[in-house]
Amino acid sequence: MDRIILASASPRRSELLRQAGFAFTVIPSRGEEVITTSHPAEVVEELSLQKAKEVAGRILEGTESVKDFSVVIGADTVVAADHRILGKPADHSDARRMIEMLQGNVHQVYTGVTLIVKDAEGNIRTATFHERTDVDVCEMTKEEIEAYIDTEEPYDKAGAYGIQGSFGIYIRGIRGCYYNVVGLPISRLYHELKKAGASC
Repeated sequence: MDRIILASASPRRSELLRQAGFAFTVIPSRGEEVITTSHPAEVVEELSLQKAKEVAGRILEGTESVKDFSVVIGADTVVAADHRILGKPADHSDARRMIEMLQGNVHQVYTGVTLIVKDAEGNIRTATFHERTDVDVCEMTKEEIEAYIDTEEPYDKAGAYGIQGSFGIYIRGIRGCYYNVVGLPISRLYHELKKAGASC
């Protein structure tokens, strides 16, 4: 498929798309994020829609170097523990707090994805969905927590960890899509693209 736009600067999402064989251009969203709900599934859908619409709007207005698109993909991922959304940690203390919440427990990772699909006639369709994965984290000692938060890994990731990094040794198991935890449910994305009428 040509003219796919990823409305995200996430290197992990780009890598997943490349691994799946997609050719795409990255145009990160710049809009202000507005959240009107506290439910994680609704939050990620809301934010993914805002990101996709903002980037598609800039392209349609002609303010981007890319002049057209077949699909704009917006995505947002959050970690939720005890019904509380955990964003990216602000500092060591915040990372410690998050890891202490996650260790020894099962938490949820939600990724919302919005597809803005433009067909050959110029008709535009929008589809938004979310994927949930349950992640079971082993109990960790204080020393293990301190050693982990002393690395650079936690600080650009929701929930203060990356499943694909060194934190993987503490993951007891998952239920659902592994790639969703990395940042993009790639199988669901592919099938939703087909459902939306995008040629893959």
